[in-house]
Amino acid sequence: MATQIVMDHSGDTRHLFDANDAKALLEAEERFARLTGAGFTAAVRTASGEPAVTRSFDPAAGETLFFPRLVGG
Repeated sequence: MATQIVMDHSGDTRHLFDANDAKALLEAEERFARLTGAGFTAAVRTASGEPAVTRSFDPAAGETLFFPRLVGG
């Protein structure tokens, strides 16, 4: 089961999906496009465990973290 974690001002929301389920996979890909289109940054863990920014949906990623654009002030 893969997870998309969306961070926001209220904490985080987790969306689990099965990469073998076509409908769930489509919803996850649409969520990725919607969030990154709204300015969220997406990050995944590499094989060595390091975080890496990603610009495209990867259904094989076990966990994708979305965090909002930070605005300084």
